[in-house]
Amino acid sequence: MQIKTITTYLLFCIALSIISCKEATTTALNTSNTLKHKAVLEYQIQSKLGEGSFWNYNTQELYWVDIQGKTLHIYNPKTKSNKSLVVPSMIGTVVPSTQSNKAIIALQDGIYSIDTNTGDLQLLSAVEQAITTNRFNDGKCDPSGRFWVGSIAFDETPHAAKLYMLDNNQNAILKKDSVTISNGIVWTRDKTTMYYIDTPTSEIKAYDYNDPTGAISNERVAVKVSDTLGYPDGMTIDEHDNLWVGLWNGSAVGCFNPKTGNLITKIEVPALNVTSCAFGGKNLDTLYITTATKDMGTEQLKQFPLAGSIFKAVPGVKGVKGHFYKE
Repeated sequence: MQIKTITTYLLFCIALSIISCKEATTTALNTSNTLKHKAVLEYQIQSKLGEGSFWNYNTQELYWVDIQGKTLHIYNPKTKSNKSLVVPSMIGTVVPSTQSNKAIIALQDGIYSIDTNTGDLQLLSAVEQAITTNRFNDGKCDPSGRFWVGSIAFDETPHAAKLYMLDNNQNAILKKDSVTISNGIVWTRDKTTMYYIDTPTSEIKAYDYNDPTGAISNERVAVKVSDTLGYPDGMTIDEHDNLWVGLWNGSAVGCFNPKTGNLITKIEVPALNVTSCAFGGKNLDTLYITTATKDMGTEQLKQFPLAGSIFKAVPGVKGVKGHFYKE
């Protein structure tokens, strides 16, 4: 009886150990489910606050901005050349226009059209011109070619900013109030969902989106970004409607499945502050990534000497064509 009891106990312990091993293995597999890639240097430049990446599929060029450097950049990967247009104030983002050699930019005091050949500006909307404590930040166009852009207070005062939609007749319409740092914004391929980031919340919000009217409703949290990953910044979307997000203070781009909230791919970037990304190239299979030197100390700059540069990765998925502004 005693031997049987001991034998039974030993068998129980062995079974328990097997279960524990299986659980540990499952946990390890779940942890390692995130695919990892490494970005490589594409164009070396020490921008202060590189942002707003957008692939112009007509010209096969990457549009991007240096916010604090007050510069619109147009980079040609084929020739490795970078054209720079200095603007009068901080520039938050850029989107090409359907008009040839024109783009829409968000400056400190308003939304402008810029001639990409000459740099000449035309004011389209001065919607926040009177709010001198704010500047415009990130933005993109929706499927109908309306320009969505948000603001940020210079001192990042909580809830002092807003999100606007500039319609095709250049009317600026308030879409969201009480924002702190308005950042990434994208739409699904079926034009029914919009995703949006207010950075300090560490959340990617989802909205039901009505394309004919531009109306948004039913706000909910699609992704909660872990503090261990950094802060969500600029964002793009791929052919599967997964979200690719620059991670400020995270040295990476994270790809999230908005249906589950899970991180499914991580691209490691040799820069501390990763700000935005855009799928480009002839087949939209190359992810171009902007970075910044802002808020970095001397030791951090030594650790990340390529900070502020443009990087790229080929993650094995394709993006979708970005929407141009329709005037």
